[in-house]
Amino acid sequence: MKRIVLFFVIILSVLMVGGSSAQTRIRFFLTFIPNIQFSPVYMMDTLGKLNNWGYDLQIEHGDEPVGVDLIATGDFDFGMISGEQVLMARFGQRPVVMVYNWFQQYPVGIVIPNTTPATSVEELRGLRVGVPGRFGASYSALTALLTVHNMSEDDIQLQEIGFNAPDVICTGGVDASVVYINNEPLQVQLRADKGQCGDITSVSVIRVADYANMISNGVVTSETMLADNPELVRVVVSQYDSALKKIIQNPAYAYLVSLDYVDSLPITDELRAFLQSAAEAQDEFILSEPTPERIAQSRDDLWVALSEQFEPELLIQFHVLLETIKLWEAEQLGYSDEAVWAQTAQVLVDLGLLPTLPDFTSAYTNEFLP
Repeated sequence: MKRIVLFFVIILSVLMVGGSSAQTRIRFFLTFIPNIQFSPVYMMDTLGKLNNWGYDLQIEHGDEPVGVDLIATGDFDFGMISGEQVLMARFGQRPVVMVYNWFQQYPVGIVIPNTTPATSVEELRGLRVGVPGRFGASYSALTALLTVHNMSEDDIQLQEIGFNAPDVICTGGVDASVVYINNEPLQVQLRADKGQCGDITSVSVIRVADYANMISNGVVTSETMLADNPELVRVVVSQYDSALKKIIQNPAYAYLVSLDYVDSLPITDELRAFLQSAAEAQDEFILSEPTPERIAQSRDDLWVALSEQFEPELLIQFHVLLETIKLWEAEQLGYSDEAVWAQTAQVLVDLGLLPTLPDFTSAYTNEFLP
């Protein structure tokens, strides 16, 4: 009996050691804080195929410039980084490369309340325009938009307002503001509908992508990873692509998945039950291999059904997810266009962030796309 017990103890120990050593950790960097817009990474983790192949995905949040440095040095394996940060990092001898272009449309624009006598960029001359600060994607986008319209920062009253556009707009602090078009305009409109935004009743949005599309966020890794472990890169890109497709096809399921990662997502028992039923029905619908147009219509139909049953405050983050999906969609997900990278690089030169036009062709690769 003692020998039998000892045998099973040894077997159990071997299994435990083998199980722990089989998992290779993948450190994945995300900016800001947990947010519904990072649902593709959450979905990639939830689908579990990385675990089946012996990888353990570890998601960590932080400041983007720090994340770029950590990816370049190999402390992080992958991360979600903007195209402009990739270009500036490479110019500073930090060899990072975008392997999957997440946003196919630049998500920044200018929101204008109906109390402002302007509906175009030209009509913003002399008016107060808010921006988080003279840095980052918002400032780059504003510069590009002004340049396209033969304007400069001197033509407007630029005001740095931090990441508080809805508050500043609703209190009349600015006449317009640079925002992420899939988020802040919805927040301002929600307040306006509740009569909590001064005299504002509606907003309009000028999309930067309609005039000067640039590279936004994408999956980034290091040149060392590309050279030493291309198969891991291929696996991560493939699983991210699958996760993104799943969200585009079934946003109800994506929202439910994200609840385990984003504590601040609004939810009630009734909404959870509604989304669970909708997610199951959508999975059956997808089995019929619908066209992208029918899938988009199914998302619109879901939004109508939700809006009829639940209050806008409860649905605000789901609305953000639906608007963000529109910025992800493309004929080929993940694809990087050379002309868009060239335009992004030129904007950085115009801003004075880069002294000369960099070699942007080495800042990205489409080699690993499924």
